[in-house]
Amino acid sequence: MSWHMLAATAAAIAVRYKSYAPEPRPVTTFVGACPDALEMKPLPIEPSWVLSGNPQARAAAHSKAADECAATGVWDCTAGSFRWFFGWDETVVILEGEVDVTAEDGTQRILRAGDVAYFKGGTWATWRIDNYVKKVAFLRKPFPAPLSFLYRLKNALRPKPQIGLAG
Repeated sequence: MSWHMLAATAAAIAVRYKSYAPEPRPVTTFVGACPDALEMKPLPIEPSWVLSGNPQARAAAHSKAADECAATGVWDCTAGSFRWFFGWDETVVILEGEVDVTAEDGTQRILRAGDVAYFKGGTWATWRIDNYVKKVAFLRKPFPAPLSFLYRLKNALRPKPQIGLAG
């Protein structure tokens, strides 16, 4: 009996909510652009993060997810050395130039055109650019720990797909 009452209450709330919900906005399902065609705007590096040189950074927005938890952009920077804080998870693809990256744990790698790298949100890395670097950045806001746990649990309990990259 209690399940019937719960279901009826949920249905009534859903119907009432639906009647007051705003009209859905159109959803962008595809955004395509050449990185060179995007308008690059100055994005100064926090002065206290600069270790040497006078690195000049710029960025251009490419796209943002409707839930504002993911974004894609292009970023470039001239010569210099600085520490960088990754507030969101970030995957990068180097388009031009190279950068010598040292992570907090001491891991070091030179990233060149064509290389892909991942930086965990909430971490620091030291970037040394001898000439110039340009990258595409895919940013994702990390879930809070309790939500992340529930999401991983849900994924562990569902059947695994047979094809594709998602999983």
